[in-house]
Amino acid sequence: MSNDQLTPPPSRRRLLGSTTLGAVAGAIAGLAAGVALAVPPKAAPPPPPPGRRRFDGKVVAITGATSGIGRAAALAFAAEGGKVAFCGRREELGRQVETEIKEAGGEARFFRADVLIEREVRDFIDGAIAAFGRLDVAFNNAGITIEKPLHEYSAEEWDRVSNTNLRGVFLAMKYEIPHMLRGGGGSIVVTSSSNALATQAKRSAYTASKRALVGLVQAAALDYAQQGIRVNALIPGTTDTPFLRHAAGMDNMPDAVWRVALNQWVKSNVPGLGRLATAEEIAGMALALASDDHPFMTGAQVVIDGGKTAKAG
Repeated sequence: MSNDQLTPPPSRRRLLGSTTLGAVAGAIAGLAAGVALAVPPKAAPPPPPPGRRRFDGKVVAITGATSGIGRAAALAFAAEGGKVAFCGRREELGRQVETEIKEAGGEARFFRADVLIEREVRDFIDGAIAAFGRLDVAFNNAGITIEKPLHEYSAEEWDRVSNTNLRGVFLAMKYEIPHMLRGGGGSIVVTSSSNALATQAKRSAYTASKRALVGLVQAAALDYAQQGIRVNALIPGTTDTPFLRHAAGMDNMPDAVWRVALNQWVKSNVPGLGRLATAEEIAGMALALASDDHPFMTGAQVVIDGGKTAKAG
């Protein structure tokens, strides 16, 4: 993070409930040595429809795209013909994603930017326009969480979550929308969270910011509906990404231990389909919202959470 007054910075998309998952991991870590563990496989990402090119000739801007959902979306937009400009704080990972897209025959440009800093957000969007000439689609995806009881937050921690998750989207849209207006319209997708609908303890800052995003999307959709800009909210459930593993403190654990720990946590914490989403599944829904497939959809909240909020409701 660029706010030097707060150290250490929280990881983007920290696992909600990672303390419980870490405890499970500790309990089973010793079993991995010399014991064959039956680990249910991750759900395979759905294959893209062959030859589908919904974003041919379109320019796409993505925030928070160096890993996880944002990375999966960058790859998917590019695979469908989009010219992808994306940003994040971790330059090495960003360059890797850019290279992967280019090696697959796509067009992409990485910009190092932190959505907490207005100048960097403006420079990112200006850079996207300089590189590709226009802006048709935006996927505003960057977000963080810090988990603790409400009274234990410092004002700086609360502001960091709110300013990343909510103000960061405002800033991105502030600089994206004028280019879309000049181009005659566009589509904006904002990543909220299932916690905007049904949450748990120790998530007050995260939940407040993610619920506020739903209101922001609804109001902005009405602001720009007559100018051809659609704005929709994506409501994902807990997703299996590298951030989740990092937040659980299991970066250095063997993959088998991680998968078993995750499976045990899922059994007790994930209703409905009983598994986590893959980043590719969530990205696939983001592409559907961003595409021209649903021209009558704006101001919507699209839930993709495997049944989590159905039970909570």
